[in-house]
Amino acid sequence: MNPPPPPRSLVAELTYRCPLGCLYCSNPVELAKSRAELSTADWSRAFAQAAALGVMQLHLTGGEPLLRDDLTELAAAARACDLYINLITSGAGLNEARLDALRAAGLDHVQLSLQDAGEAGADYVAGVRTHRRKIATARMIARLKIPLTLNFVVHRLNLDRVGAMIDLAAELGARRVELASAQFHGWALLNRAHLMPAREQNDRAEEIVRAAAERLRGVIEVVFVRNDYLAGRPKPCMGGWGRGTIVIDPAGRAMPCQAAASIRGLEFPDVRSATLEEIWRDSPVFNAFRGYDWMKEPCRSCPERERDFGGCRCQAFALAGDATATDPACALSPHHRTVLAARTESPASSEPIYRAAEGGRAAFSRQ
Repeated sequence: MNPPPPPRSLVAELTYRCPLGCLYCSNPVELAKSRAELSTADWSRAFAQAAALGVMQLHLTGGEPLLRDDLTELAAAARACDLYINLITSGAGLNEARLDALRAAGLDHVQLSLQDAGEAGADYVAGVRTHRRKIATARMIARLKIPLTLNFVVHRLNLDRVGAMIDLAAELGARRVELASAQFHGWALLNRAHLMPAREQNDRAEEIVRAAAERLRGVIEVVFVRNDYLAGRPKPCMGGWGRGTIVIDPAGRAMPCQAAASIRGLEFPDVRSATLEEIWRDSPVFNAFRGYDWMKEPCRSCPERERDFGGCRCQAFALAGDATATDPACALSPHHRTVLAARTESPASSEPIYRAAEGGRAAFSRQ
């Protein structure tokens, strides 16, 4: 196998702590095992190694990264390495003074998560009354002229309001709005029956998005990430395993994607005991699903393999029990029946399960 090209981005999961309890959170379900967090010095060293390896973009995320008291210091360390810094946040704990400090330290862009266009639906999904504060935070970011993306995870509970989400993003001064179909990992997999839209609902939403994108061309970029359970084709998850992104979790494990730890049997290297260059080029876990030799049929002989790389390894493990299997989202997968069954799951037989929130989650009821 040829040496992999340099990674383009580093996803730094600074903490799994978060005051929200979103039904679709992709963080590990067993959060209690993920308490330890890298120190400021550890993260700063990782940023320098990433830049030396060829990384250009740094995504500071979580959990909620604003719960790190050293976030401004970390932004300054990344700026010293000439990394483009994107803060991915719920906005919890962000005020003007802190935002000014982050911008002075080198922050380039903010991606703010919203759960819906309206207060009732947003607060229900988040499990916390936070929507009004988020709207105020978005206005503050735009007022300070910091480039802003609004991200909505879309699903059965909010997909009928994608038009309102796009209009809200434009009104708030966002440069980009991402409407990302829920990815069924972590808490979202537990809540799949509550989140899986009907095909008709999804198709109608896609039509609305296409029309809005054309209407707002030149005003705001509109991006829709399709639901692969309904598409019949797998997505090239993360651009392919170990092809362009390094993820570091709060405890220092380096991974090819944010859900990779869900694949049992993989051993993830620790950034405190190996350099990112060693991890990227030589670690067994990053090389596990590079290239095509690991593939089974029908992926091995499929002409689409150079576009979708067999789909998502984490989803293959979750649904087929085998990380080398064809992603069951693919209509050609022998395990596709699991996806077909999931399309018709009924949410009536269970209550939604909120993420185990930390850092101030308020009591919440739908009423």
